[in-house]
Amino acid sequence: MTNKLEALRKALLEKEAKTNSSFTKSTEPSPIYPFWNTPAGKTSLIRLLPDGDPNNTFFWVERLVINLTFGDGVRAQVPCLEMWDEKCPILEEVRTWFKDPSKEQVARSYWKKRSYLFQGFVVADGVGETEKPENPIRRFVVNKTLFETIKAALMDADMEDLPIDYEKGRDFRITVTKRGDYKDYATSGWSMRSRGLTDQEKQAIEKYGLFDLKTYLPKKPDPALITEMFRASVAGEDWCQDWGRFFTPSTKGVVQVSEIFPGEVSLDRMKRKNT
Repeated sequence: MTNKLEALRKALLEKEAKTNSSFTKSTEPSPIYPFWNTPAGKTSLIRLLPDGDPNNTFFWVERLVINLTFGDGVRAQVPCLEMWDEKCPILEEVRTWFKDPSKEQVARSYWKKRSYLFQGFVVADGVGETEKPENPIRRFVVNKTLFETIKAALMDADMEDLPIDYEKGRDFRITVTKRGDYKDYATSGWSMRSRGLTDQEKQAIEKYGLFDLKTYLPKKPDPALITEMFRASVAGEDWCQDWGRFFTPSTKGVVQVSEIFPGEVSLDRMKRKNT
């Protein structure tokens, strides 16, 4: 066996192992705190921190994704190009659907989903986590409703200091109640009293540093690729394995959309099938 062939085989094995590991669920405790698992009637207390990016005016970053469901039940999330202040080819078409009452429901299913990424400490764990990461600075993925509660207080003239200030900041209560069959966060809010960070919390910031939140946003996608995926989803076509190089699909929450737009198919996909 030549040295070149041996080196080639070693490189192929390393690449295959790396590829497989990227699709393997990590056994390490997640840095994302799953506050949505807080039981009704319980409260999780968190302390939000600044973004590690000094150029970010806010202490959060916005995340925009679009859910796509395919004919075989596979689901995938693709980033919306509006995150980069560009026109999104998917939304450009979906906007026209809202003018047709018969397509309004499906238009909403393809509309961008907005969430916000924060970081901070879990002061009181209402979830009851059994395992926690070594780094106590966690990330929080917040939906639009809870974000509006966070933002409203920032615009209140009675709040004199930034709630993320190390000495004069405030904790934030995530309180879960039930509204029908759904969890409700309407009673969540900032603590009335300020609280300086503890020595232990300050030491954690010194040791681990703050996350640069934008680095946890999705990478900017190819407009042509997400347009192709969108067309396939609308037409009820199956998931294409080629897309797995860019997006990790899920089989949870099967939703069939093929009957809503009968006959509308991707010309690009048709051309590939016929060649």
